[in-house]
Amino acid sequence: MNHLRRFFALVCALLTLCCLPTAYAIDIPEPTLSPDANKYDAEHPELLYEDQLYAASAILIEASTGKVIFEKNADQIMYPASTTKILTALLALEFGDLDQVCTVSENAITFYEDDVTTIDLRAGEQLPLRELLYAALVKSANDAANVIAESISGTMNDFVGLMNEAAAVYGCTNTNFTNPNGLHNDNHYTTARDMAIIAQQAMKNETFRKMVATRDYTIPATSMLRARNISNSNRLMMPTMGENANKYYFPDAIGIKTGTTTRAGYCFVGAAERDGIELISVLFFTGENARWADTIKLMNYGFSQYMSVTPIDLFNMNPVTVDTKNFSLEDTNMGKLPLTCVAKDGSNTTRIIATPDEVDLMASNLKDTMLFEYTREFTAPITAGEIMGTMTYFPENGQPVEYNLLAARSIDKRANAPKTLEEIVAETEADPNPFPPFTFEMGMYIAVPVIGLYILIRVLKKVTHRRRVRNARMPKPTNRYLK
Repeated sequence: MNHLRRFFALVCALLTLCCLPTAYAIDIPEPTLSPDANKYDAEHPELLYEDQLYAASAILIEASTGKVIFEKNADQIMYPASTTKILTALLALEFGDLDQVCTVSENAITFYEDDVTTIDLRAGEQLPLRELLYAALVKSANDAANVIAESISGTMNDFVGLMNEAAAVYGCTNTNFTNPNGLHNDNHYTTARDMAIIAQQAMKNETFRKMVATRDYTIPATSMLRARNISNSNRLMMPTMGENANKYYFPDAIGIKTGTTTRAGYCFVGAAERDGIELISVLFFTGENARWADTIKLMNYGFSQYMSVTPIDLFNMNPVTVDTKNFSLEDTNMGKLPLTCVAKDGSNTTRIIATPDEVDLMASNLKDTMLFEYTREFTAPITAGEIMGTMTYFPENGQPVEYNLLAARSIDKRANAPKTLEEIVAETEADPNPFPPFTFEMGMYIAVPVIGLYILIRVLKKVTHRRRVRNARMPKPTNRYLK
């Protein structure tokens, strides 16, 4: 009887263990907003306050410059969870070859906690680095991150050293990594500011950008396992969830990485692009759905704070008008000529990302922002569309971009206006006779000086002759005194 009781007790204990939630199913903290928080108004995204974000730590930067647009406890030490894989992937792209074949070790697939996200790699399995990167970034596979680390540096410890060196080089000051995957370790930490720096570096890599923007991917079959289908958990990039519309879908979203552990909470590093403006956000310790809501708030705030304009837009905000000469007296605008600006190649896409105040300042000081060079005199006649000069913009990074300045209207020449030097030269070159035609006026121009010279010579001769005659008539002097 005692044996039977023990048996039933053992069965009950096993059933109880089976019904317990797994480690991953343990409730992850869900922060809430303060009851006194400012009410968020989606109609006015430019009004955003720290207490309207669920995240304990957050930051938003402009991607091209790294300029901080919004921050909340951005220097607070936080656990990054799987957002760690951003740096893991970036270093793999910088130091590895996408086609190199990586062999899975037993160590890389050994974990000491339950329900770790993996793609079920097997020891001895071989995959190209490219497929491991998709697994790490799209599926957030921890086994793939470990294999990447060993393939790049030989051991995970050596790769972690590389991660910390790279973070320091990028400018991170409060970051320390202990593994390539982001599984919890008390000494594995960073800040929202440092993670934004890492994400900014990663998003400069076109292959990385392509991978983190991938929603679904199929890893080809290997010699050990069939093909694996993986999906991204970034809800900002999903128009629908099953058959239902996704209220967190954000059309401008372009990546990049989620992260979750019981200690880190829900984390998300996001990126979005609109009209040439690219933003990067970082959220640490926020809610499962709050990370999407927080990101949308941050992105809409950022887009409200920046403008994307072309050099032509700046010109049109403060168009140039010049004064002309020799214009017709019937011209109601008194010879004033407005100019228009067009791209030389007709397809230029250069854009300037700046705040509204910065854009206004550049437009109001256009001649300090751009180089203006005029290629012809502002003398009538002028034909609409005629090229009058160029405007050159010098971006901080890249080659100078040149635009043509065109006459916006035609201006007639005054009827009695003197000919310009260009007109005289043009007429001379167009005349087949190299000598000017002989006219009465030209004859007078030649004859008058000749006649005048002839008369002058005759007068001089007469005066000289008279002097000689007078001198000849005068008696010669004689000596009156003789010895």
